[in-house]
Amino acid sequence: MENDDEFQARARALSSPLRLRILRLCLHKGRTNKEIAEALELNPATALHHVRTLLSTGYLRAEEPRTGNRGAKEIPYRATGLSWRTSMPNAAPVLVETFLQEIEGLRPSEIDVWRLGIRLNEENRTKMMGRVREIFEEYASGDADEDGTATSIMLAHHLDRSAD
Repeated sequence: MENDDEFQARARALSSPLRLRILRLCLHKGRTNKEIAEALELNPATALHHVRTLLSTGYLRAEEPRTGNRGAKEIPYRATGLSWRTSMPNAAPVLVETFLQEIEGLRPSEIDVWRLGIRLNEENRTKMMGRVREIFEEYASGDADEDGTATSIMLAHHLDRSAD
């Protein structure tokens, strides 16, 4: 059971779109700080600050060190999956911002977007969202396909105040 300080530290760690992007980057493959910095166009010191935050809160783990191109020791980091099981208070703004950063520069053909407006009572809304959550959980808890392509899915559900 985590204490309040651990909860607060984990909540702060997940409050950054950049840290969420690092977790996504390290989800399927261990990456070194240099690789993370290059992929996200960051200064390596900035990337290391965020990597250390994610390490200290259990969201990243260090893998076995390896030897880099110039013989230097490199440590790859891998996401632990803990963020999927962590409750994020007031997560919507940071998740939407992370999503927008991740799709920046993609061609429209590289993004599938659906939008649906429906009218449901509380029972049916809860039932629908439960079914969607089950599908997400099923795929999140399964093994990655070795021949698969890394993809991301974001689902946003909101009340439509304009339809009242």
